[in-house]
Amino acid sequence: MIQKTSISAIRGLVFLAKLDPVRLFSPRKLAEAIDESPTYMAKISRLLVKAGILRSHKGSKGGVEISRSPEQISLLEIVEACQGTIVGDYCSVVCDPDDTCAYHQAAAELRQAIIFVLSRWNLAQLVARPAPRLPLETSVTCVLQGSLPMSHLRH
Repeated sequence: MIQKTSISAIRGLVFLAKLDPVRLFSPRKLAEAIDESPTYMAKISRLLVKAGILRSHKGSKGGVEISRSPEQISLLEIVEACQGTIVGDYCSVVCDPDDTCAYHQAAAELRQAIIFVLSRWNLAQLVARPAPRLPLETSVTCVLQGSLPMSHLRH
């Protein structure tokens, strides 16, 4: 459901949000910080700039910065910047849900639930708790933490 591009974007945004707000980070340095491919992070940065989530500054001391406060950036906005608009797997023609089959009703309900949950969460909430409180079982990996050491994520 949430693709690798969105997860990498979220990890990068959490990292940037924890920094001094006047510090710019090049996509290459950001990629190093979160252990991501520099070319992939450059692509993700372009998507986030295009969506207005990041602001880009050119030049030798340029880089990217978060364009607004983390409270104003929803998880839905990040996911849609990386994956496109959340669409449902049902009739492409707008019709009365009561006139459709049960599958289409379920798909429409699922889409509404996804949008509701992603809209309810924002970047500030992810920054507030970027790592598990307790160590996870060895077979479970924290997606947000990725390969970052816990010291990078704890306050």
